[in-house]
Amino acid sequence: MSVKINSLEIENVKRVQAVKMDCTEKQLTVIGGGNGQGKSSVLDAIMWTLGGDRMKPSKAVRDGADRVATRIELNNGVLVERTGKNGTLKVTDQTGKKGGQQLLNDFVNQLALNLPKFMAASNKDKADMLLEQYPDIGAKLQQIMEAIKDKYDQRHGIGQMQKRKEKHAEDLPFHADAPDEPVTAKELTDRLQRAMAVNAKNEQRRLAVEEIRTEKQNAEKDALRKQEQIDELEKLLAERREELEQIQAKVKSHSDALTSAVVETKSLEDQDTSEIEAELERVDQVNAKVRENQTKRQAEEDAEALHEEYRGMTAEIEGLRDERNALLKNLSLPLDGLSIDDDGDLVMNGAKWDCMSGSEQLRVAAAVCSALKPECGFVLLDGLESMDLQTLHDFGEWVAERDLQVIGTRVSDGDECSIIIEDGKAVERVVKEEKENWDFD
Repeated sequence: MSVKINSLEIENVKRVQAVKMDCTEKQLTVIGGGNGQGKSSVLDAIMWTLGGDRMKPSKAVRDGADRVATRIELNNGVLVERTGKNGTLKVTDQTGKKGGQQLLNDFVNQLALNLPKFMAASNKDKADMLLEQYPDIGAKLQQIMEAIKDKYDQRHGIGQMQKRKEKHAEDLPFHADAPDEPVTAKELTDRLQRAMAVNAKNEQRRLAVEEIRTEKQNAEKDALRKQEQIDELEKLLAERREELEQIQAKVKSHSDALTSAVVETKSLEDQDTSEIEAELERVDQVNAKVRENQTKRQAEEDAEALHEEYRGMTAEIEGLRDERNALLKNLSLPLDGLSIDDDGDLVMNGAKWDCMSGSEQLRVAAAVCSALKPECGFVLLDGLESMDLQTLHDFGEWVAERDLQVIGTRVSDGDECSIIIEDGKAVERVVKEEKENWDFD
């Protein structure tokens, strides 16, 4: 049987003057009233009475009073009292034996008394608190979630690298008209050298023709001069005639050679080197295109390899998630829809804490706190005004189904309230029969 609060009496704690409540058999006790009337002071008094001096308010005694008095009767027969200026603790069990805070700590859940501590904790800390009741599975789950985070980080890095490679490949030029491999200029160079050698020989022959032509012209001039000398110098006629004959013979020889050379040179054909030279100029351009294509293909291959690695990482992450989900499925979590996501955060129906409504947060907090220490059957909740009446009604049915006692505050003076606090005093609220839909007893 879980421990619940049967009744409580509070005097002179913070804003409370005198409050007396019977909570026996009540699953949801709503303390109503306006702001600043002392509703939260009632919860503070319960926290201090059951939780120990570390939960004592900094200014525990009400202004104008010199002592406090609290009395809480639990359904396990334990009576807890605090009296005097300092609120001295007295704990008496059902056999009449006296005890102390240690006796209360055996069955009182500190977090159920101080729910704001849970509410203010980080999402991960909330999940860790929940997993404390499953130490073996919790440790394994933590390992899996750390592995998922590591894989996710690795996959994210690979994905970033893949995108950069794909962007790099996309930005690189591609030349469809270029061959797959660089071309060599050796063959073209050899052809050019052979053509230039032929052309050089042709040029030499042409120069020889010019030399012969020049020599012929010179010989003709000599013949004319000699003829003139013959006319002038009869005494030298014989000698000059011999010289003339020799020269004429030479002229004939040169004429024959010239005729032959002219005929031969007319048949010569120079080879066209312009195409070879143009191809040589295009070699560097072609090879530049080939290198750019190769760089682009390499970038695409790198991107594809990274994509494959990314897919592999995704498969590993999914496997770890399946393992995590299998572990969570085997856990008897305190609330349907409650789980822990890849980040190790507590989620409700897939929503993280900051995305839950106020009423969902209160329900999750109550469920987790009651699960942490099942022997403690009550939870204190401040701020029930975050629920509308229908939600509050559903919440009351929910705590009844779980056999959980909730004592909470609500800024209201409606019939849903069990008592109303006015100026630190309790005014009991009698719920009319026609309001049975809001009867949480």
